[in-house]
Amino acid sequence: MVTTNTEEMEAGTVPSYDRRSELNAFDGSKVGVQGLVENGVTKVPPIFYTSRSNIGEDFTTSKFAIPTIDLIGIHDDPTLRDAVVRKVRNACENWGFFQVTNHGIPTHVLDEMIKGISRFHEQDANVRKTYYTRDLSKKVVYFSNYSLFQDPSTDWRDTITFFWTPNPPKAQELPQVCRDIVAEYSTKVMALASDLFELISEALGLDHLHLKEMKCEEGLVLLGNYYPACPEPELCMGTSKHTDGDFMTILLQDQMGGLQILHQNQWIDVPAIHGALVVNIGDLLQC
Repeated sequence: MVTTNTEEMEAGTVPSYDRRSELNAFDGSKVGVQGLVENGVTKVPPIFYTSRSNIGEDFTTSKFAIPTIDLIGIHDDPTLRDAVVRKVRNACENWGFFQVTNHGIPTHVLDEMIKGISRFHEQDANVRKTYYTRDLSKKVVYFSNYSLFQDPSTDWRDTITFFWTPNPPKAQELPQVCRDIVAEYSTKVMALASDLFELISEALGLDHLHLKEMKCEEGLVLLGNYYPACPEPELCMGTSKHTDGDFMTILLQDQMGGLQILHQNQWIDVPAIHGALVVNIGDLLQC
């Protein structure tokens, strides 16, 4: 039973609390946060406690709204393409984020991808744990919190990761419950990424193949994050504030939403638009 007042603690520190031992036990279970929920946890373990500087910041519904860009016609109409390039340039310069619609991936594929990832995380724990590892040389990696042993607090989140390119996993390496949709989604999202690299190249005033010729599209890692229902959400975060070092991230949100970005020192909600994808150009491209 945790009796410490959260106002009296810093992130991840509780009196008479051996954090390292608790982390080892949690990681050793090999079933993640979902395993805690399946075992009927009613109190959030102290390893998940985060500071009020993470939880208490106010989010806003200000005048700001993340740009949404319609990609229809970019392959057929030069005028439409030029207009999209201008919008991409503005979004990259001023936001680092934008949403895209009419991007070529059918909505039913996006919906099934979300369902497939949920099926993996919600299947029998004994099946899930066979994929649990921190060995990033494997093609399919299931774990909870990539930097579990380094972070001051643990996020209430589990992740299934697929290292897809340049050498994708073999079919038998993929979990059966999401095998087909992961393969289909990967193919389609790579095609979208190819289009985005061309548009961003043009937005930079470069030849449309510039970023592709730099081999920027030759890497794809899929992360399927899962956030189980939390009994004490006021004590922890699903994903704490961070920046992404990836070259470019394409994010598929479910309809619950929950993503916020920092813009002009204000936290802005990113609305979950059914069928849309969020593009984060990442730290490397911003540099």
